[in-house]
Amino acid sequence: MRKIVLLTMVAFIFAMVFSPLAFSARKTIIKIGINAPLTGDIPKVGEGSKYAAMLWLEDIEKIGGLEVGKKKYEVELVIEDNESKAESAVKANTKMITQDDVLAIIGPQSSKQAVPAGEVANKYKTVMISPWSTNPATTMDRPFVFRGCFLDPFQGPVVANFITDEFGFSKAAVLYDVASDYPKGLAEVFKGAWEKKNGTGSIVAYESFTTKDTDFSSQLTNIVRSGAQVLFTPQYYNEVPLIVKQAKELGWEGPIVGSDSWGSAETVELCGEACYGLYFSSHYAAAGAKGATKAFIDRYEKAYGYIPDDVAALTWDALQLAQQAIQNAGKITGRIEKDRGAVRDALAQIKNFSGITGNMTFTEEGDPIKCAVIVKINDKGEYEFYKSSCP
Repeated sequence: MRKIVLLTMVAFIFAMVFSPLAFSARKTIIKIGINAPLTGDIPKVGEGSKYAAMLWLEDIEKIGGLEVGKKKYEVELVIEDNESKAESAVKANTKMITQDDVLAIIGPQSSKQAVPAGEVANKYKTVMISPWSTNPATTMDRPFVFRGCFLDPFQGPVVANFITDEFGFSKAAVLYDVASDYPKGLAEVFKGAWEKKNGTGSIVAYESFTTKDTDFSSQLTNIVRSGAQVLFTPQYYNEVPLIVKQAKELGWEGPIVGSDSWGSAETVELCGEACYGLYFSSHYAAAGAKGATKAFIDRYEKAYGYIPDDVAALTWDALQLAQQAIQNAGKITGRIEKDRGAVRDALAQIKNFSGITGNMTFTEEGDPIKCAVIVKINDKGEYEFYKSSCP
């Protein structure tokens, strides 16, 4: 009997020593979650985020891990596809937090996914940095949620002021997706900013459609007939080419201006010469970039064969912010809840962060104070810096 008990104890000890659980307890790995739309309506956005994250991880691995408190830790990326859907983004965050024990999450990018996913991150007290979500609701009353981009209440007036200053127009039209948080919110902000500048009734056409619509002829016909001098459409790369081409076919001759959602390389790839000469607000301009921004662009293009869009650049900055916050936290205790809290507190204290999309200092809401860029699509199809607008 004593022999059986002894053998049982030996077997138990052996199992514990060599079990994955025991191994992970002895070896702390810093896990960073990536919540991105790798499939669905805007897969190029997810691809840019994934590729930027892979370059960041490559740098960490080259130096033997992420150093925190004079100790180096292996880093692992946990990449989840949110399928460009709000419910999938929520599931991805829940899984990464409750099952994968990620220390922080980068993404989602689009406000439609970032707003509900941010609620999950804040509930579980896990840092989430959205690189690209400009909707104020993403971070509002959520101390664990941050972003790496400017907000719509800033972007809307930037575009309205640019159009007025550049063209001297006083009558504008808006076309937007009423079923998506980002374009709906930005359209409303732009309308308010434009009317404040040009008076009530100066938005002469305010037209909407629903996600996945591809025929905008009815809305655009109304816009052409409205007497509008400029069309503002804060839509994504899969919709902009259709809108621009259909507008011109229906006789629209004025400028069409966009927002940071135009920033994907796919916008001009799909739109071609129809988009040459158009403007949009963004976070950085690839053509003519210098310093660390150019170094990132060159490295990304060499690795993946095309120039990175603003989402990729913002994801790079978001990862650099997460890295600095983890290192500033001072140590990794191995107790995930405590470590998440320490990273959150360290991130909130970051001042004058120098990113490739601009300098940042966070507000109490987790929003960076940073400049916007007006980009012109030149006659080579490049995204060229035109002017900047700062808070």
